[in-house]
Amino acid sequence: MKNKEKKRSIFFNPEGGSYLFPFILISSLFLMWGFAHGLLDVLNKHFQEAFTMSKAESGLVQFSTYIAYGLIAFPAGIFMRKYGYKKGIILGLIVYAIGAFSFIPAAYGTSPEPFLVALFIVACGLCVLETAANPYSTVLGPKESASRRLNLSQSLNGLGWVLGPLIGGHLILGAEAGDATALTKPYILIGSCVLVITVIFFFVKLPDIKEVSENVADSAPTADILPQKSIWKHKHFVLAFIAQIMYMIAQTGIFALFINYVMELDSSISKVDASRYLAFGGMFLFMIGRLSGSFLMARFEANKLLAVYAITCAICMALVVMNIGFISLVALCICFFFMSIMFPTIYALGLAGMGTQTKKAASFLTMAVAGGAFSAIMMGAVGEENMAIGFIIPLICFVYISFFGLKGYKVR
Repeated sequence: MKNKEKKRSIFFNPEGGSYLFPFILISSLFLMWGFAHGLLDVLNKHFQEAFTMSKAESGLVQFSTYIAYGLIAFPAGIFMRKYGYKKGIILGLIVYAIGAFSFIPAAYGTSPEPFLVALFIVACGLCVLETAANPYSTVLGPKESASRRLNLSQSLNGLGWVLGPLIGGHLILGAEAGDATALTKPYILIGSCVLVITVIFFFVKLPDIKEVSENVADSAPTADILPQKSIWKHKHFVLAFIAQIMYMIAQTGIFALFINYVMELDSSISKVDASRYLAFGGMFLFMIGRLSGSFLMARFEANKLLAVYAITCAICMALVVMNIGFISLVALCICFFFMSIMFPTIYALGLAGMGTQTKKAASFLTMAVAGGAFSAIMMGAVGEENMAIGFIIPLICFVYISFFGLKGYKVR
């Protein structure tokens, strides 16, 4: 009976023991990159004011970050396949720290370009970390609970998203005009924490889990997949790749332009207060959604939950576009909760049945994050005069994601 209970654990190790400790270490990385991404969403308003940029131009903050995923994810995947997860994680942490400390010399300039370069370096490190940590989280236990583990890890990621705008809003948006050090303070904090975590990972031994061949690893419904089949011939993977791009377009635009939308909706709200709305009204619900999602998936099929959440988000976006005051604000905040499980769920569904090609497929799904590079620019351009109109773009994205959850996820 005891052994039976052990096998039910989502951290069960077939060789004995548990993957719980490695899982906790890996999950700490999710917190670190969640914090970095959360900071981005207070930078837009700061850049608009500090460098006299339009909404669309401030989207360069997201562009310089997310374009790194399109450039680095595939090389990161190659590095991971050759040297393993642990070395990939350490490399990602080192690059992350270099980017964070690059904000110090950038503060001595008078233009946004040095900051954008620093953000790009940070994003390169984050991309390597995500390419390693996302798939590693899915294999630290039974494959049938992969989505639950990834959503659990992403719950800490959600906490990082809460802390990012909260701390960033206080240190950056709350700083006096002309304070050149405002942007450096949170990134010095990040860089210092990342260096400590790097040392821990350097000395801690992590299990190097090997993916077994597809025709052995997969259960009956997916056993007909050819071991050497190109990942682009896996229809469910291609549709997941598109869904991930769509999700990143939606998420990035909503997060980046939340403060603009709230301040246009109610002119009495200050930018610091708007950042608190983002932290508690949006990101906190995002974190709760991630946490609850890992438990809901124990009761409901991941694809069905994804479809229901995507449909709900589409309805919320329709209300946001209508721009009907408090109702629109509530709908915008609620959307954060229902967006929460999308990235990890699409990720896990896309990796289903990929077997020995898991690392390669994971690098492409991470590369899909680059979809967020153009989101804020597009939404800012569409909503330059009326921010509400810009939210039509994420509405379209959620419609596609609902299709993926209903039909596109199926492994063929």
